[in-house]
Amino acid sequence: EWLLWRVMACGRRSRDSKRQVILFILCVCVCQSGAETLRYSLAEEMERDSVVANIAKDLGVAPSQLVARKARVVSEGNERLFHFNQNTGVLTVKESLDREEICPESDTCTLFFKIFFENPLQLIRGEVEIRDVNDNSPVFPEKEMVLEIPETTPPGSRFPLESAQDKDVGSNGLQNYTLGSNSHFSLALGTRKGGAKYAELVLERQLDREEQRELKLLLTATDGGSPPRSGTAKVRIVVVDANDNIPVFAREVYEVGLAENSPPEQLVVRVVAADPDEGSYGQVRYSFTQTPERSRQLFELNPTSGEIRVAGNLDFEEVKTHELVVKATDGGGLSAHCKVMVEVLDVNDNAPEIALTSLSATIPEDAPPRAVVALFGVRDRDSGDNGRTECSIDGDLPFSLTPTFDNYYELRTNAALDRERTAEYNITIIAMDWGTTRLSSREIIFVQISDVNDNPPEFTQEVYTMSVSENNSPMLRIGSVNATDADTGKNARVRYALVQQEGKEQPNMSVNSENGDVYILRPLDYEEVHAFEVAVSAADGGSPPLSAQALLRVLVRDENDNAPVVLHPAADSSAAVGELVPRWAPTGYLVAKVVAVDADAGQNAWLSYELAKATEPGLFRVGLHSGEVRTARAVAERDAARQRLIVLVRDRGQPPRSVTATLGIALVDGFSDAQLRVSEEVPAADPDGPLTLYLIASLACVSALFLATAVAAAVVKVRRARRGEAETLPTFPKVATESNAGSLPRSYVYDICFAGGTVNSEFRFLRPLLPCFPAGLPPGQGEQRSSVCSQEATNVGEEGD
Repeated sequence: EWLLWRVMACGRRSRDSKRQVILFILCVCVCQSGAETLRYSLAEEMERDSVVANIAKDLGVAPSQLVARKARVVSEGNERLFHFNQNTGVLTVKESLDREEICPESDTCTLFFKIFFENPLQLIRGEVEIRDVNDNSPVFPEKEMVLEIPETTPPGSRFPLESAQDKDVGSNGLQNYTLGSNSHFSLALGTRKGGAKYAELVLERQLDREEQRELKLLLTATDGGSPPRSGTAKVRIVVVDANDNIPVFAREVYEVGLAENSPPEQLVVRVVAADPDEGSYGQVRYSFTQTPERSRQLFELNPTSGEIRVAGNLDFEEVKTHELVVKATDGGGLSAHCKVMVEVLDVNDNAPEIALTSLSATIPEDAPPRAVVALFGVRDRDSGDNGRTECSIDGDLPFSLTPTFDNYYELRTNAALDRERTAEYNITIIAMDWGTTRLSSREIIFVQISDVNDNPPEFTQEVYTMSVSENNSPMLRIGSVNATDADTGKNARVRYALVQQEGKEQPNMSVNSENGDVYILRPLDYEEVHAFEVAVSAADGGSPPLSAQALLRVLVRDENDNAPVVLHPAADSSAAVGELVPRWAPTGYLVAKVVAVDADAGQNAWLSYELAKATEPGLFRVGLHSGEVRTARAVAERDAARQRLIVLVRDRGQPPRSVTATLGIALVDGFSDAQLRVSEEVPAADPDGPLTLYLIASLACVSALFLATAVAAAVVKVRRARRGEAETLPTFPKVATESNAGSLPRSYVYDICFAGGTVNSEFRFLRPLLPCFPAGLPPGQGEQRSSVCSQEATNVGEEGD
């Protein structure tokens, strides 16, 4: 920001317009580059919750936007060292930071983090440099160093001393060594390749064992902090008797390359130092000196053979080069030094690491293509091709990966989703490096597809056919309709309803809106309606709802709930004398026809006729299916003049229903006006009277045969006398109305012709106009009726002749 202000200030002070344009372009470039990375610094050992920066202020974003856009800070690596407050935009440390612990082998210590925003998705990088403070004093590996120096050692000889270790870096690190005042040695300082300082004792004056066997010196190491810190170690010089040959290494520097996956006990190198002396002065022993403690833990040195072997797990990502200093000491205390430079070679021993940053666990099935599902980063700690990574999706899924920057990838949809086909996905992300032996890691992302109301309900049938018997009980369940919806939740919750049809009555039925059960609300009458159809709709609970329709056909089954109705003879006609039969009538003579209809259908309307009761049981017979009353034999003189027949008409329903028709028949010799008038004046005799007389006669015969014979003769004479005196006039049936059932569609007509001037005119039956039954009746009944019509026509023809 300061740079931006300075550039713009310079632009304002410039009078040259071209220079202002150039400065403006430079200002825009600086602003854009600065917006990519936020850089901060923080001193180590700061207290917990110490403020690092106000990110909201630096980005120029209001704190409310941080909350709305779900801003969060993600640290690289496994440790979460920072805390970000969305409400204030302040970045703080979660705990006190120790630079030496976080970056033990690095002069600079920088922690990286990323700021993620959503709605829209945005990523900003950030760096925090941990500044070193002088919180560590130089420390020597040993509190006392012992040097054995032969007394013959010439002045100017140098003796390396153990270096002090200071965990601080830069000016706070080790800067100087000082040696306590003495008369034989001085201190020479040197700097190694990596910048570390070391000290060597320089012999300034010849030693004399006889004069002084030991010398005790104080070595002080001082860092450059403010205030400075220091550490001390004692140096004890043991003057050794003369040993005029020192060990000599074959090489001063040994350079070795070692793979980081080398197993323990693997030989690194063998150092060799030769001493021409004999005896104990020629025996050389090896040891590490001026070697960091970490390197001593990773390598072991055989003090006798000089073999250096691997003792720990090497890690190229932690330390790339190890510098070992080997000291060879003979039996006389003389020593020599050499360096072993071990370069750790990188191998592909780290699989890529997938860090999931943002995830939308649920996406709607109508999400547009290229919708972002997740954001994740990939890191490989190896170097070169071993650290180069690529990502892919396992399997053929409607998702794809899009690289963004800095090894970050976006998981996006690349095809239309359908929850009804696949409700959830387990997306396996495979990250693989480019090493010779390629390593990979997997991360499974679970994505659930939320439902959208894109499927209408579907009925299991297009047409539902149900049946119900007439005279049903109210609210009778006759079946159910069923529709399914491939969606889920409320989008699959189906509700049923009847479709209102304009211009039609609402049927006497209802549908349960929840389960589709169909109910008949009121009793039905087959004679009123045989069948009806309604439309049923099924609508789901989506928004907007989707629906479908099916046709519901209800068939009404006929019940035998109607008894036959007699059309002829009429119920209100006189039963005394309804039909006239001449006494000369032959066998099979058509007397009358009982006509009845039944409002039911099928076999419930099939009628049969039988003679239930008659004055003379053997005189007449009734056609089973035609209802024709004919003479069963020729009329005899002994037959009563008045006959009363009761015809039973029964249907074939279960249980059957029946009705009776009463016919009054008069047996006459001829027709006259006087007979007609007497018939009108004399009331009809009780048809049961002869029976009663017959009974009395039978009882009388039991008691006395003579009395029975006399009574029988008297009765016969009386009946004949009454038959001659009381001739009744014929009564004709009323014209039958048209019937919807088709049992009697036309009138039954009698034609009576009287000859002029005579009382005993001939009574002549014409052919009755028999009904034509509809085609819907059963074939058996139709055939029977056809045969009856033919028979009647034949009989009429014969009578006309």
